[in-house]
Amino acid sequence: MSTRTPTPRKAWFTTAGAAALSLLGVLAAPSIASAAEEKVIRIPMTTAGPGDLDPVEGSTTYENRVASTFYETLLEYEYLVRPYTLRPLLLEEMPVVEQDGKLWKFRLRDDVYFHDAECFPGNKGRKLVSEDVVYSWKRLADPEHTYENWWLVDELIAGFNEYKEAQSQRVDAGEAFDYDAPVSGMRVINDREFEIELTEPNQQFAWKLAMFQFSIVPREAVEQFGSEFTRRPVGTGPFIVKDKKDWVVGSGLTVYRNPNYREVYYPTEHMPEDVEAGLTEAAGQRLPLVDKIEFGFYEEAQPMWLKFKENTLDYTTVPQFGFEEAISRRTKKLNRAWRSKDIRMDQVPLLDFIFRSFNMEDERVGGYTEERKALRRAFNLAMDWDEMNDALYYGMALAYDGPIPPGLDGHPDNRDHRVENSTRGADYDKAREELRKAGYKIGPDGKAIGFEPIRFYTSTGQESIRIVELLQRNFETVGIQINPVYVNFPTLMDTTNRKLAPMFSFAWGSDYPDAENNLQLYYGPYESPGSNHSNYRNDEYDEMYRQLRTMPIGPERTAHIEKMRDILIEDAPFCGSLARTRVYLTHPWVKNFKPTETFYTYFKYLDVEMDHPDRSE
Repeated sequence: MSTRTPTPRKAWFTTAGAAALSLLGVLAAPSIASAAEEKVIRIPMTTAGPGDLDPVEGSTTYENRVASTFYETLLEYEYLVRPYTLRPLLLEEMPVVEQDGKLWKFRLRDDVYFHDAECFPGNKGRKLVSEDVVYSWKRLADPEHTYENWWLVDELIAGFNEYKEAQSQRVDAGEAFDYDAPVSGMRVINDREFEIELTEPNQQFAWKLAMFQFSIVPREAVEQFGSEFTRRPVGTGPFIVKDKKDWVVGSGLTVYRNPNYREVYYPTEHMPEDVEAGLTEAAGQRLPLVDKIEFGFYEEAQPMWLKFKENTLDYTTVPQFGFEEAISRRTKKLNRAWRSKDIRMDQVPLLDFIFRSFNMEDERVGGYTEERKALRRAFNLAMDWDEMNDALYYGMALAYDGPIPPGLDGHPDNRDHRVENSTRGADYDKAREELRKAGYKIGPDGKAIGFEPIRFYTSTGQESIRIVELLQRNFETVGIQINPVYVNFPTLMDTTNRKLAPMFSFAWGSDYPDAENNLQLYYGPYESPGSNHSNYRNDEYDEMYRQLRTMPIGPERTAHIEKMRDILIEDAPFCGSLARTRVYLTHPWVKNFKPTETFYTYFKYLDVEMDHPDRSE
């Protein structure tokens, strides 16, 4: 691995209270609508904001949500169709797959242009070509980006690993990364056609083509803007940033309709229930449908909830404290007072893996001896997931064993969602047994003697505090101690990327509907700063994961997944799991919103009735 130090990232957007800065080098034409007629939709994000908008460095749902307004991928999800299916976005048609799944042939649309920006001659965005795809994906191999998302392509494309290694050696020798060097499995035919040869057939490649980390960017922008590119987006998407002051760090970000966006229309494909929900009325309308999106950032949920009730946010997710106010515990439906305002409630079961994880390289909680496994199993057995579900998620989540959420192969789909070797708590007697195996004596009060606290990293916010308080109460029953360390989300990611957190709290939403996406979280070569933040290594598991990537859908693959799941439960690199049902509340003036957290390209479909009598500014 290269030892090259990444280029420092410069602050680019203003912070709250700072003076307005000069215009961004994106020379955007005025919005199609006048200021008085502008359609503006106001979107909340429960975070301080995205940390990075460069697709090859972004890794969180918050970065995905914002980056998907600027950048586009070869494929996207059908907006209204369930189960999830893919369709062309930057492509003219779906890829042609040959050689039993190893050779993929692509043809780009002929009407896609990058945003107008000063990196192009005359400040006019040029047409997208095949070389842009190859260049964008090669950036995943550049050590400047710390291989943040290399796990997505590792051992996937013929010659790509060899290219990465050769470029790493060049950089280590003080030479520049060579983006013009060939990759045998990436072949440009002409400006619109190219081929990708895989090392072996891969079941997940099509899904990955819709992930925002595979977005296409122009080389000119990356090279001209340098370290500022991470906050200076130039893509092909339906929205743009006009001015530096449109991003106030920790507060919000405003994006505007791309006046040069190609002809793209609201979809006609839908589910039967979408007709009654009014989701088909916009079929055939040109996109995007709004002139401006105002993203508001809320580290604390209370201000977000108040703004929604004041009618100054257009939709919201329901925070923990909001369930009692808005939803009947008995029926799990919206209370009458809220229904009287024509507020719509959507319950969205998430492909969700809520867990507390251990750093397997930590000297106290890591390791693979029977004593260390027993210690981690004691943590598992001391956690009361049912109490957490009831207290924090209004009983609307689902506790389960393993890392694979409901709806995917390998999930324990029995009544209790348990496996035979389950270590899911709360079972305090078994937790004490495991503590004894870990070398602790249990005192007459039923608590481990001499247990030194473990540092536990988690996000800031009242909801996190409530979760930690519950965990501490559970753990204290058997004498386990944790010292919570509250940090903002970017700091949490940085701490785990650098392997500095002994124990930490995470949530993983599956990138695509395949158990492989969750099982790769524990594949050894993907250790931090890759997706394996537990830094778990098991030779048998790693070999099974490599086999999984090429296995066809069927009973044999399902049994293979279940065995991998059970290995993880035995080694216990995490405590889990919980799958949430996210509850969305939407005001009646918002149109075309079908909530999902599997993809975030849907902002271009949203519309808003600006003159609705209840809508407030």
